[in-house]
Amino acid sequence: MNSGDREIYDVVGVGFGPSGLALAIALAEHPAELSHLFLEQSAAPNWHRGMLLPGARMQVAFLKDLATFRNPASRFSFVSYLHQTGRLAQFVNNRDFFATRHDFHTYLEWAETGVAERVRRGTEVTGMRLDGDTVRVDVRGSRSVHARNVVISTGLVPRMPAGVDADQYVWHSSRFLDNFRALARPPRRVVVAGAGQSAAEIARFLYDELPDASIHVVLPSFGYSAADSTPFANRVFDPEAMGDYHSAPAAAKEMIWRYHKNTNYSVVDEGVLQGLHQRAYDDELSGRGRLKFLNMTRVLSAKLVGNDTRVTVHSALADRSSDLDVDLLVCATGYEPMDPAELLGEIDAHCLRDDRGRYVVGRDHRLVTSPEVRCGIFLQGGTEHTHGLSSSLLSNIAVRSGEITDSIAGRLPGGTA
Repeated sequence: MNSGDREIYDVVGVGFGPSGLALAIALAEHPAELSHLFLEQSAAPNWHRGMLLPGARMQVAFLKDLATFRNPASRFSFVSYLHQTGRLAQFVNNRDFFATRHDFHTYLEWAETGVAERVRRGTEVTGMRLDGDTVRVDVRGSRSVHARNVVISTGLVPRMPAGVDADQYVWHSSRFLDNFRALARPPRRVVVAGAGQSAAEIARFLYDELPDASIHVVLPSFGYSAADSTPFANRVFDPEAMGDYHSAPAAAKEMIWRYHKNTNYSVVDEGVLQGLHQRAYDDELSGRGRLKFLNMTRVLSAKLVGNDTRVTVHSALADRSSDLDVDLLVCATGYEPMDPAELLGEIDAHCLRDDRGRYVVGRDHRLVTSPEVRCGIFLQGGTEHTHGLSSSLLSNIAVRSGEITDSIAGRLPGGTA
């Protein structure tokens, strides 16, 4: 939408992963007909492409898709995708509440085709600044756009172990499958570091794919822990739980994290655990010793020595360090939350923070700012401290997108906020 020589939108979204896509769908389906544009750096959908391992399943139910919990009749639901692609009956015949990760990725690509005209891919946002009642969003190599509201959904940032840098033979799990397929020859000695779902899936995959390789699994704990996916525990991901968490005192929030962190963080689904343990048992029975678990151990460093990567690990049990000369190190060591400070630029100084230096965020996911900021700045992610465990997860992206859209529509002239 042009105003004079400026391109002004009701909403500009920065980032177009699943959260951005869910927001685009919510905006498209909202009766207010808000003008909107999304800016995304990647040229194509790339949701966890490096972890689309064969048979790997989602850890959330298929109904927790881009739209259903907000609008069960949406044409962008996972059920609509299955119906349109002719696989609904066979999906039902699977009798499984959890889609494969590959199927869900294909669903995301399918859904994007319905809103693609609102997305500019291959576009890097370099910063933002206030410009009257709008935010000027600066874009590398292109003209800026202006927004009455900005929604930041840039996603999680891969985290490597302290002192370890990624290189040709040291990878973060987010790049695993692409890098693995690009190898000139199969590795024979591999270290997998991490105690969560990705680490276990990669260890299982490598053991199956590389029958002549030895796999060292470096675990900071004494073993993998099972994810608590029981019905009552899973209520912490219900849409209503976001409101309960947001209004709770600090002590209650800490209790929720302490009691329910094992629903998602550094845990593994029971089926994956059982499958990997069976492989470990069969490996021990065969006497081959290809699958080794280094419990209570952390990776300290990794460096190239000749043709090998020397991985230095420290065992807390033995209280000593040792070296492993391997062909490949895969770090399934999680992600850092989204931090929008650099992207916000000068606007960051107008954002209120709590006594621990964290952003103050309203129940509608809007940053609380000083009065001179008259536009809305919303976060999708990076709000675990205000909205709870599901802040960076898929569980509530449909509901959250609806809440943000309703908040924006209600603040525009004629709105009811």
